[in-house]
Amino acid sequence: MGHKIGYARVSTTDQNPRMQLDALEAEGCLKTYVDTATGTKAERPQWSACLADLRPGDTLIIWKIDRLGRNLRDLIDIVTTLETRDVGVKSLTNGTLDTTTAHGRLVFGMFALMAEYEAALITERTHAGLAAARARGRVGGRKPKMTPELVDKAQRMYDSHRFTMAEIAASCAVTPMTIYRHIATTPRA
Repeated sequence: MGHKIGYARVSTTDQNPRMQLDALEAEGCLKTYVDTATGTKAERPQWSACLADLRPGDTLIIWKIDRLGRNLRDLIDIVTTLETRDVGVKSLTNGTLDTTTAHGRLVFGMFALMAEYEAALITERTHAGLAAARARGRVGGRKPKMTPELVDKAQRMYDSHRFTMAEIAASCAVTPMTIYRHIATTPRA
């Protein structure tokens, strides 16, 4: 029989983080890891420690699903990865996420399919939009960093044998690999 391991992510704007922690304790978590988030890109060292501690048969207990993943795709990736490790996931306030039950696994599977379907639709729309733009004579994507003038400048610098590739790249504000892709480095006849 596995253990219940809690994970909480509290922020400075949480009205009452104690409620979240009390609920995890009441669920009977053997151990609870807590990260304090200060922003959307905040590091989560306790999450890393929690992942390392989870063993097959354990159940990860969270207060709400938004404490686990930053978005639906992230949540699905995390839960799927934990499932492959034979670790269940249970949310205390979102009854639909409980991969320790057959019903919960079914609902989660439907969420995962919907997210996959949405991603496929976005890709399809993007391709259709690019095709329509091409049909109107427009080309998608970002503009190349190496303009014809910069290519000419880089070639002249290279041919002078007075500059290193790093110096040429720095003067064009690109990487040396970009320079290699755009100039002729073999001696010209």
